[in-house]
Amino acid sequence: MLDDQPPELRKEQGLARQLSSAQQTTMALGGAIGTGLFLASGLSVNVAGPAVVVSYVIVAVLSLLLGRALTEMAVAHPTAGAFGVYAALYLSPFAGYAVRVSYWLMQVIATGAQLVASSIYMGYWFPGVPGAVWVLAFSALLLYLNTLAVGRLGTLEYWLVMIKVVALIIFAGLAILVVFGLTGEPAIGLRNLTEHQGFAPFGISGVWLGCCFAIYSFIGVEIVGVTSGEASDPAETIPRAMRRMVFGLSAIYIVTIVLLTALTPWNQLGVGESPFVRVMSGLGIPGAAGVMNFVVLSAALSSSNANLYLIARTLFSLARAGFVSPALGVVTPRGAPVNALLVSGLGLGAAVLVRAFWPDSAYVWFFGVALFGALFVWLMIFVTHIAYSAPVVPFGSWVGAALVAAILFSTWWAPGLRSTLLAGGPWLALLAVGYRLSKVRSA
Repeated sequence: MLDDQPPELRKEQGLARQLSSAQQTTMALGGAIGTGLFLASGLSVNVAGPAVVVSYVIVAVLSLLLGRALTEMAVAHPTAGAFGVYAALYLSPFAGYAVRVSYWLMQVIATGAQLVASSIYMGYWFPGVPGAVWVLAFSALLLYLNTLAVGRLGTLEYWLVMIKVVALIIFAGLAILVVFGLTGEPAIGLRNLTEHQGFAPFGISGVWLGCCFAIYSFIGVEIVGVTSGEASDPAETIPRAMRRMVFGLSAIYIVTIVLLTALTPWNQLGVGESPFVRVMSGLGIPGAAGVMNFVVLSAALSSSNANLYLIARTLFSLARAGFVSPALGVVTPRGAPVNALLVSGLGLGAAVLVRAFWPDSAYVWFFGVALFGALFVWLMIFVTHIAYSAPVVPFGSWVGAALVAAILFSTWWAPGLRSTLLAGGPWLALLAVGYRLSKVRSA
């Protein structure tokens, strides 16, 4: 079976294939359901108003197109390098290098963002403790957990994800009771969706700019492709995991955002604290805000854990392809790429420094820079699938590529996201230099 695969895939053998379909799904949900929903949803509401739900529907369709394209390639070529390897196979070696390095850096920064968000949540209980202390403590814990065998790591992530999924279901149930007045108090109704300048206070442009923030909530759909390298039965588990991931995530986000904006006027939501904690505080349920704060903390740590899994496998893939030191492609007897994990963990040190020196602006800064890497990778997945499908014309991937490119371009006008495009040019130039140096080193 392995002899039938291209050399780029055979190089990546050695990881343990222990992940079931359920574990693949929860690893992906773990990476996706985090600060994008629990904290950054406040940003998307601020630019679109209640019409942000339309933004989430648009991005849900986009993620469905991405999931279909990636599933087709992952079933044919199950490997940890996933879309980076596919770009090398069907576009060019440089494309494969650029996608993997961009994804590695994006996930390192995203992990830092999740840890910065975790420190914000801890400030709810311990306002006097510097946020950098929490970033450092959580970093050490997650690095240790990721040295475990992947089957045990998948089980741990499964239960962390269950905490936030169950919490979101409970939140939705309580919200419905409050909205329709089933708690004995007067019904709030849906007036918050139309009051305060209407359903779409910023018009169509606001809805579109809301997509720039909403797409960050869906970053993680592609994780199923990365887990294909450790899937127990790729042909069966990958399509099932991707379907569960995309449809489940879309339903969770759309329902939750509708209820969130129904409970609280949209102009009262931001990033100073989780919008969910703010809403639960306003309901007057004893201890509800503290419980929700624990949930959003668990969500951020779960996402950080899944992201560490990703960046370790991506760096492992770069090592096996010969772009970085071969030592980073070594796996332990448990099948874990610990060397790649530890080097990737150095990026978390940068998160500690950013949080210490720029405590007020750290999250938004992380958000913009990481978003370029994410959008670049999504765009390349669609472009790769177009090349993979030739001579058949995959219309879904053409539409997906156009939407991602438009969202990337629009970040220039999204509040706080101008750094997305500002980071893009220099980063692509550095990629070209890095690729050239890696080829010289190999020679």
